[in-house]
Amino acid sequence: MNARWVWALIGATTTADQLTKAAALSLLLQGNSVAVLPGLDLTLGFNEGVSFGLFSDLMAGKPLVMAALTGTLTVVLAIMAFRARHPVEQIGFSLIVGGALGNVVDRLRQGAVTDFIDLSFQGWRWPTFNTADIAITFGALFIVFATFASHRSKDTVVDQS
Repeated sequence: MNARWVWALIGATTTADQLTKAAALSLLLQGNSVAVLPGLDLTLGFNEGVSFGLFSDLMAGKPLVMAALTGTLTVVLAIMAFRARHPVEQIGFSLIVGGALGNVVDRLRQGAVTDFIDLSFQGWRWPTFNTADIAITFGALFIVFATFASHRSKDTVVDQS
């Protein structure tokens, strides 16, 4: 995968995240839920912590600190995306970077990340999240897959000698 595709995937991911958040901000009222399917609601919320609301209390009122930390990590991950050798790994890092950039934009613009996807199942409820969180999660899964595939191919080469 060449650099052009890495940039395109990062841009597409960030754009999709920002468009879905803009729709949520314009169509939803904070605190009100809209049922989409059983177990899937749209609920507008704002997160000052990291993914899925982790460390919200620690980071409350410090959006620039969170933006700086996330921005720095995003730059490191972008470098890793361009240096990755396995295309699946490049896709994974690109998804993570695109999602992280979407959340950095939110933090700089409004001091918190817009969340709106609300999942529940038989009384269990997952913390409200957004499109960037989905991209970051899938990106991590792609990297894990690429890592296992790489180790597996190395084991196969060793076994054949």
